Amino acid sequence: MASSNEFKDFILDQLRDLDDINCRAMMGEFVLYYKGVVFGGIYDDRFLIKKTETNKKYKLSEEIPYPGGKPMFMVENLDDSEYLSELIKITYGDLMQNKKA
Repeated sequence: MASSNEFKDFILDQLRDLDDINCRAMMGEFVLYYKGVVFGGIYDDRFLIKKTETNKKYKLSEEIPYPGGKPMFMVENLDDSEYLSELIKITYGDLMQNKKA
């Protein structure tokens, strides 16, 4: 099942406070970038982010984005844009730290 443009637009609107958020359509789903780094995506109308050491503290449930994909965390608190921005920044920080290691 592909993700809807309406759900994608809702997520992007919730992330409007973050500079440099980009989205790319890919095989019926959407890959999300923050400052040029892939941090997650929209899969079957679910907002999923990459798992990192720091974002584990949010105790998000693990989901598989697509058959054969690596587990990601599903974000369910979609109405709190401040929470979402904090979560993306933390995830981005970990991803950048891992790139440098």
